[in-house]
This record gives sequence, structure tokens and C-alpha cells, in this order.
Amino acid sequence: MIAVLKHELSNYFHSFTAYVFGAFLLVFVGIGAMLYNIQSAVSNFEYVLNFVSLVLAIIVPILTMRVIAEERKQKTDQLLYSLPITTSQVVIGKFAALLVVYLIPLLLICIYPYVFSQYGDVYLLTSYGSILAFFVMGAALMAVGMFISSLTENQGFAAGIGVSVILLNYYSVSLAEYVSSTAMGSLIALGVLAMLLGIVIIHLTHNENLGWGISLVLVLTMCVTYHFDSTKFEGLLPDIMTKLSLFERFNTFVYGVFDLSAITYFITVIVFFLFLTVQSLEKRRYN
Repeated sequence: MIAVLKHELSNYFHSFTAYVFGAFLLVFVGIGAMLYNIQSAVSNFEYVLNFVSLVLAIIVPILTMRVIAEERKQKTDQLLYSLPITTSQVVIGKFAALLVVYLIPLLLICIYPYVFSQYGDVYLLTSYGSILAFFVMGAALMAVGMFISSLTENQGFAAGIGVSVILLNYYSVSLAEYVSSTAMGSLIALGVLAMLLGIVIIHLTHNENLGWGISLVLVLTMCVTYHFDSTKFEGLLPDIMTKLSLFERFNTFVYGVFDLSAITYFITVIVFFLFLTVQSLEKRRYN
């Protein structure tokens, strides 16, 4: 795992990837600090992080697009499978390298609240708590990007899908206001999601019976529940879209509240998508 970590870090810092990622993040943090903390004289550094959060939707997929897709394109992923380590260790090593690249500019960003506190009333505990949440949320987005990268050997496609998925998550709360809140609308939408889940399982396992079986069980369960008590589906889809939003969870920290449930949710997303990435690589190994 350490060998994979060193190899990935060497690739990032011997190319422009890490430097471009860090530069973009620092530039937008600087713009946000100028707009909020200097021009508007707002002492809350959390507002700057909220301003920068949308930028993650662009730069995170660009950082993660090559992490596995490039290995597949160049066929060097076969070398990974020959190493005396498990697929899980390979994935964790690659993910740890991403976190290092992400952590370096964040350490520089940590200087901002301290500097501002010398010239104004800045609540450092809230500021640094928000930076911690920003780091964990970014890590969750990277785990999503890694999984998408594991599904294809086309880096451009991985980046495009990654940007689309993260932007959808970013605007999911706004979109929730326009989707159907009726019980039938929620049932239909959840049924479609169940079918999509089945397709993902088939892709990961190459087991059509398992994939369609899980989808069928989910759809039947929802239909039976709807038949006996349709009120449970009223407003369910907008509520799910809101609760699944990583960025909406981060807003809690912007409002000055350190929400442990949000941190737990971010970590759950990380573990879930790293698990899916491992399954994706395992499928390719055995194929």
C-alpha cells in the first residue's frame, strides 16, 4: 500500500496535476476571502469555504479522472494485480495519495483564519471546524470520483460524468423544489433508481440474476408499501434529494454548528464508494 501511495504521489508531483489542483483551490479561496472577509468585512471564514465548495465540482473530477482510468487505458492495471497486496490496499493507497494532494493546499488555507484574527474578531474554533468538514466533504467527493474513474478507461468521460454527478448533488436541494412531491411521483422515481442500482450491480459483478433480483425485490417492496400506506411516499423524493446532498450537510458548518452526523455521513459515503471501487477492480481482475 505504501508503494502505491509513493508511486501515485510521484506521478502527481512530477506532472502539473497536483500543482494545478492546488493553484485553483488557493486562487478561489483568495477571491472568496477578498470578497467576504476584506471587502464585506465579514469575520466568518466559513462563508469563504461555502463560496469555494462549488469549485470542488470541477477540480475534484479533474484530479480523480486519471487515478484508475489511465491505468486501464495503458494496461498497467495488470501490474497492480500482480503486486503482493490486496485490491483494497491498492485502492486505499491511491485514495491516500489523493488526500495528500488535497491536504497540502488546505494546510495553507488554515493560515487565513489566524491572519484575519489578528485584525478582527474571528472565532477560530468555528473556522477550523469548517475547514475540517470541508476536507472530509472533499474526500467524499474524491471517493465518488475514484469510483467513476474505475468504470472506464476514458479520462475525459470519467471527468465529464464526475462533474455531472457532483453538480447534480450540489443543486439537488434546488431541484427538489421542482420534482414531484406526490406519492405516485416518488414511487416512480424510486423505482427508476432501483433499476439503475440493478444495472450498477450487474456491471460490478457480471451477475444479471443478482442485479435484476435486487431491483425486483426493491420495486416489489415499494409497491406493497405504497398499496398499504401511500402517504409514506408523499414528499419522499424531495426529502431524499435534500438529505443525500453533501453540500447541504456542509452548510450546517457554515451556519456555525459542528454537526457530527454530517461528518458521519461524509465518512459513510467515502467507505461506500471505496468499497464499490474495490468491487469494480476485482471484477476486472477476475475477467
